[in-house]
Amino acid sequence: MRIAQVAPLTEAVPPKLYGGTERVVHWLTEELVALGHEVTLFASGDSHTSAKLDATWPKALRLDGSVRDPNALHMVMLERVRRKCDDEEFDFLHFHLDYYPFSLFYRQPTPFLTTLHGRLDLPEHQPVFTTFSKVPVISISNAQRRPVPLANWVRTIHHGLPEDLLTPQQVRPSYLAVLGRIAPEKGVDRAIRIATRCGIPLKIAAKVDRADQEYYDEVISPLIKANPLVEYIGEISDREKSDFLSGAIGLLVPIDWPEPFGLVMIEAMACGTPVIAYNRGSVPEIIDAGLTGFVVEDETSAVAVVDRLAGLDRTAIRKQFEARFTARRMALDYLAAYRGLMEEEPRIKLVSSAE
Repeated sequence: MRIAQVAPLTEAVPPKLYGGTERVVHWLTEELVALGHEVTLFASGDSHTSAKLDATWPKALRLDGSVRDPNALHMVMLERVRRKCDDEEFDFLHFHLDYYPFSLFYRQPTPFLTTLHGRLDLPEHQPVFTTFSKVPVISISNAQRRPVPLANWVRTIHHGLPEDLLTPQQVRPSYLAVLGRIAPEKGVDRAIRIATRCGIPLKIAAKVDRADQEYYDEVISPLIKANPLVEYIGEISDREKSDFLSGAIGLLVPIDWPEPFGLVMIEAMACGTPVIAYNRGSVPEIIDAGLTGFVVEDETSAVAVVDRLAGLDRTAIRKQFEARFTARRMALDYLAAYRGLMEEEPRIKLVSSAE
């Protein structure tokens, strides 16, 4: 099958450090190539892939200080994809750009779908999915669907990561961990309070976006400096995650927003590390309570289960990851979705009166 994977230009594919969507696109693309498909990846020029790379811009936009309007370059990329469709270069198009492709690609015959990677609970999302109610979309959790039930949901496909990317290491767990990004909705301040109440060291491996720098400076940094139990490591790469997560008694995910998926939870499971996460968004779908971690409602209930983490079987956690959250399983699920849409009644190409 000739497949186009269309990624955001914000980060390279895969990203150098943080970048959930681009990381998932990379894993999916590599699996599709390994399964024998002809894949073209539309992404930034500093991406690395086994597929054919079609680069709209030479460098990931987050790292390119010269770019002030990223939407302009995404529009150029979408037009590049459309022109290649005119030349019938693809059997299927897979977008990872939220709603940006909807209008343009609903007016051409090549079957396509869009994986929605972000939150959908904002008021302005309602008219988008009302207007484009027939555009096929994939949810990354069932919880993500709730705000827009009338969207044309094809299926839910949970993320997966390569089976051997992160593995359990032979280290003695000695601290609680936070991984990912520091922002108000991620609840790092709550993680600090949970660890402090338990008297257990906390290591924070997370990035700070420019938009969240003030929050970090005013709220999180003082909490770290005032607490000898807390260590801020900063962003870490995939190469560092196995050691970091394997060394953790548990990963704390005390979020305060409807998390669409939460890659950090399955990254922890890949290392055999249990997770304590707040009951928000996708969490109850990802965590098997009592097996891979605990789903809690607040700080008090989180503190109450920390002592139970040591009783969970880290080998069983790893096996559950292998059963539910590998990149190969994700790729096979997407191929089934592609084929289902390709078997539907062919769509009619819209032409202008000038043609």
